Amino acid sequence: MPPHVVDLVYSKIDNPIPYDQQVSFNLVTMYKQMVLATTKELFMGMPLRVGDKPQPGAGSLELAPHNTVHVWTGDVETPNREDMGVFYSAARDPIFYPHHSNIDRMWEVWKNLGEGKREYNDDLDWLDSQFFFYDENANLVRVKVRDCIDTKKLGYVYEDVDLPWMNSPPKSTRNKLLREAKKGEGIEFGSDKFVKFDVHINDDEDNLSGPDQAEFVGSFVSLSHGGKGKVNTCFKVGISKVLENLEAEEDEDMVVTLAPKVGKGEVIIGSIKIGFIPKY
Repeated sequence: MPPHVVDLVYSKIDNPIPYDQQVSFNLVTMYKQMVLATTKELFMGMPLRVGDKPQPGAGSLELAPHNTVHVWTGDVETPNREDMGVFYSAARDPIFYPHHSNIDRMWEVWKNLGEGKREYNDDLDWLDSQFFFYDENANLVRVKVRDCIDTKKLGYVYEDVDLPWMNSPPKSTRNKLLREAKKGEGIEFGSDKFVKFDVHINDDEDNLSGPDQAEFVGSFVSLSHGGKGKVNTCFKVGISKVLENLEAEEDEDMVVTLAPKVGKGEVIIGSIKIGFIPKY
């Protein structure tokens, strides 16, 4: 097969996008997911601690490009887009490993974006979380998160390359995102479902903006995990820059539009809240 440009906002819709437009969508998507995710909570997701309910909410990088590339790469001829498109079989595909290496590289890039290097010393619970692996000699070894923060200590670094998405902020066609964030709570669906919906702020509901526009603020994306269980999670996205771009910072009201792409009728959303989260 000839090479294809990946679709970082993939929705399982067979609607070919011109090459230049797809590249533009991808660049702006990466800007939103990396640059506008200005806190650890927005980028890495909600913390999970002992006693918490599972799946408290994923961060921007996990939703896209992580989840969208999984589904885009999966085989359309299989029931659940195996291998990459579903949790239980993804690691059978060799591309699983470079894909996750690239996600790790993007984490390394993000740690050095913005106002200096991001540190993690404020969350000892996370730093001291432990995982167990078998090494190359089949010996069980214990690894803490703090052992994996600095790639140099793990024996590798990533090559410095150009980041064209750094110069690709979204633009508004309407002329009208602390760290203010919009949070959808009580998002519930079956664990065997692939779910995706897009979120728009102050957009034209009859002509919703594309991924390269400011009104398109993000996507919730969840892979199928198989089984017959229930997923109950949340989705949080930063909107301070969105409101600034839309000249809507002082508005008393805003219109939030949720556009279902995959799983329409399969998802329950309990509530939508807008609030402030700490800058850290």
